[in-house]
Amino acid sequence: MTHKTLIKVRGYHLDVYQHVNNARYLEFLEEARWSYLEDHGDVAWFAEHKLAWVIVNININYRDAATMGHTLEVQTRFSKIGSKSAAIHQAIYIAGTDKLVADADITFVCLDQKTGKAVAIEGDVKQRLEQHLTS
Repeated sequence: MTHKTLIKVRGYHLDVYQHVNNARYLEFLEEARWSYLEDHGDVAWFAEHKLAWVIVNININYRDAATMGHTLEVQTRFSKIGSKSAAIHQAIYIAGTDKLVADADITFVCLDQKTGKAVAIEGDVKQRLEQHLTS
């Protein structure tokens, strides 16, 4: 399932070249992941189970420039659930167009907040994550 988040480009997102600074795209991607998790009830579920998502790798491709006034559509979807980590693919488009601005693959682990260690993705956690691949 692909989740969509809209983000308006503001002046403070821009760099000296008047396009979105590369570091801002990481913030846009994070905002979209939080939106996805909130919309599916995952923030509350993982908090209840004392688990946190910790990013262990981000591979991002910058494809084209976004500028002030653009509305960006961030598409987020789970792409893989493994035994120790999971991956999300995200793509940022200029809303209403097929112009791809950036795309990224993000790998995360589930961290036990009591021990500070990553847990295996199995049982209820695996079931919770796998629903995102099929819904």
